Amino acid sequence: MIELLLEFNTKVNAVVWGFPMIATLIGVGLFITIRTKFIQISKFGPMCRETFGKIFYRGPRAEGDITPFQAMTVAMGGTVGVGNIAGVATAIALGGPGAIFWMFVSGVIGMATKFAEVVLGVHYRVRDPEGPMMGGAMMYITRGMGKNWKWLAILFSLFGALAAFGIGNMVQSHEVAAGAEQFGIPRWISGLALVVAVGLVTIGGIKRIAQVAMVFVPFMCGLYMLGALTVIAVNIANLPAVISLIVKSAFTPVAATGGFAGVGVMMAIRYGIARGVFSNEAGLGSAPMAHATAKTDHPVRQGMWGIFEVFVDTIVVCMATAFAILLTGVWTSGQTGSQLTMLAFSQTFGDTLGFGLVVLSMILTAYDTNLAWCFYGETCSTFIFGHGKIVRMSYRLIWLPLTLLGAVGEHKAIWNIADTLNGLMALPNLIALVVLSGVIVKLMKGFFANEPYVPLKDNE
Repeated sequence: MIELLLEFNTKVNAVVWGFPMIATLIGVGLFITIRTKFIQISKFGPMCRETFGKIFYRGPRAEGDITPFQAMTVAMGGTVGVGNIAGVATAIALGGPGAIFWMFVSGVIGMATKFAEVVLGVHYRVRDPEGPMMGGAMMYITRGMGKNWKWLAILFSLFGALAAFGIGNMVQSHEVAAGAEQFGIPRWISGLALVVAVGLVTIGGIKRIAQVAMVFVPFMCGLYMLGALTVIAVNIANLPAVISLIVKSAFTPVAATGGFAGVGVMMAIRYGIARGVFSNEAGLGSAPMAHATAKTDHPVRQGMWGIFEVFVDTIVVCMATAFAILLTGVWTSGQTGSQLTMLAFSQTFGDTLGFGLVVLSMILTAYDTNLAWCFYGETCSTFIFGHGKIVRMSYRLIWLPLTLLGAVGEHKAIWNIADTLNGLMALPNLIALVVLSGVIVKLMKGFFANEPYVPLKDNE
């Protein structure tokens, strides 16, 4: 029975994360990009002023639970993770240097998608009487598309609540334990330490998660970027040749060389876009749940943080990883995943420091992701079952033993199923983005015309 289930999941996963689904994600992103008149490019300046220029601004006096910056760091904690380090390396190993061109394209398009998700997430949010502001795909499906579509919102929430246990929890604790094991720390000790570290934060809810994320996420990104930029600077002489290689490989096949098997153009497109989407999660509908808790006076203002989130995740961090790998020439070594990134860093820092920087970064990103996805999972569960405080606390209590289980065991079957559920979250969300695109455009025009925003009442 279990073997049949796994076989069925493999077939579904091939569709969920296959080319048709990836094309749909990019297609909806292009649709939003055109409808918003390329907001990620045309409003890049205002985006920088509303985000990077207001990092220490506590936000306007408005409904919400945490600052706009804290909401973004929680969401970024869920997106900036193993995909930025191991995922980029895998994209190059399987899709060649040209995959990075298509990853860049997916990032630019994903900026518009994430903007749309966040705008709708804030616009249709409601106050949970027993918890924080509640927003996300499930809310804009039911409130924006109508109660007849609640079944679609329940599907999204079901996929999200279950997927979080695997992708956001057990996979992440496994990565932390595996990384710590490199320093001689037994997995069970890492698991117990992680249970305590996660429990102390998640029991406190979104405000406690935000307080930790606003410190850990910038520190992790800064540490990793410092290492990657050092590798790039040391090998900067190779930059023109590498840029030429990326562009050329995006449109022409790459022959086998060294340990690299060679790929065609379609493989470059597939792995570049897939790993880009996997990294920034634009289109999955997860991040709006965090952004919806922000204290903001306008959905579009918080939407700018959504653009910033994908920009940092894909255009900055993923590209830094890619150039570190390509500039050092290790992409032909035959290695893949985090081992390939470690190899690139070791070319500049030596094995001990190079491996250590990558492992520490992965541990921090996995921890951040665990915290963020616990909030996503409990929010999805609350939408399905109601009774906010009881359901949220119950979900957190279930979360902790699974964190330990993920650290000490090999659960590839569970992870593969969770990966499928994670991808299935995107389908209801993408439908809603297309249907409600007119609302997004209307709110955007009103914001840039300085028209006053009137939030929806909870019963609307």
